[in-house]
Amino acid sequence: MKPSVVPGHSYPAKLETERGMKQEFLHTASSLWATVAAQISRHTGQTFVPESLTPIGGGCINQTFCIRDHERQYFVKLNKTGNLAMFEAEAAGLGEILDSASLRVPQPLCCGSHHDDAWLVLEFIDLQNRGNAAALGIGLANMHRHTAETFGWIRDNTIGSTPQRNATASDWISFWRQHRLGYQLNLARKNGHTGSLQSLGERLLSEFQHFFTDTLPLPSLLHGDLWGGNYAFDQDGQPVIFDPAVYYGDREADLAMTELFGGFPPDFQAAYRDAWPVETGYATRKQLYNLYHILNHLNLFGPQYLSQAETTMKKLLAELY
Repeated sequence: MKPSVVPGHSYPAKLETERGMKQEFLHTASSLWATVAAQISRHTGQTFVPESLTPIGGGCINQTFCIRDHERQYFVKLNKTGNLAMFEAEAAGLGEILDSASLRVPQPLCCGSHHDDAWLVLEFIDLQNRGNAAALGIGLANMHRHTAETFGWIRDNTIGSTPQRNATASDWISFWRQHRLGYQLNLARKNGHTGSLQSLGERLLSEFQHFFTDTLPLPSLLHGDLWGGNYAFDQDGQPVIFDPAVYYGDREADLAMTELFGGFPPDFQAAYRDAWPVETGYATRKQLYNLYHILNHLNLFGPQYLSQAETTMKKLLAELY
C-alpha cells in the first residue's frame, strides 16, 4: 500500500528522529516499554535494559520507535491493541520470506499487547536508499520460485489497514475474483461507491478468465505490497524488503505493483526478467492486478481514486472486444 502521508518505510534510513527518552522514564513513566523490554529479554535470553527510545517518522498506520540499550537496538511498531492480529500476521509473513532464503527482511523478534497498546519488535536495520538493484530483481525472482500447493495462505492479514482474505484455493482465477477484486468491490459498495464502478466491476468479474488464456499461474510466494516504499538496501548495498502482505499467488501480481507507483530502477526490472521472463499477456494482466491496489486506495483514502479505478476497468474490458 502506498501511504498517503510520507513515502517510504518507517525504518530509520535518513528519516526524521526526535528526542531520546532516558532509562528513568522507561521504567517509571511507561509500563508499556518496561513490558516490551521484558519480552525482548525473554526472547533473546539476554537482559535488555533500555537506555533510550527514539520516535521515528515515516509511517501512516503505526507509530515507530528505535529502542536501545548500551549495545543493542530494535525497531518497534506500536498501534492500538485491536491491531495485535495485524502485527502477528506481519511477523508470520516476514518469517515466511525468511524461510524462502531469497531476500533479506527484518527478523521478527516478538509481539504482544499491554493495556491499550499492541507492539511488534523487529531487527533494526540501518537502511539506505541506494544499493544493488539487480540483486533485488534476482532475489525477488528467487522468492517467487518458492511455491505452495494452493493459492492464498495459512492466515488472513492486511493490505495497508484493509483486511486481506487468504482462504486457500486450488484455482487462481476463483481466488482473485473472490478474495481480491470482488472483496474490494464489495467494500467499495459499502463505502458508497456504487453506479458505474460496480457495473464495470461486475462485467470485469464475469469476463475474468479471458485474461488467462496464455498463462497458468503458479502459487508463488508474494510480498503482496511491493511498492517503492517497501524496499531499501542495507549498509552493504544488499536489498531488504519489509511491510509485507504475504500470500501465495501469481508472481505477476508482485511484479505489476513495482510498476504502479514507480520507484524501481531499470536494473531491477531487467534483472528480474533475465532471471524469469514474463509471460505473454503480462502487459494487460498487470493492469488487472494493480486494480486491486487502486480499489484499496479508493476504500482507504477516498474518491480521488474513483476515476483511476473506472478508467482502468474500461481499458481492461476494451482489451476483450
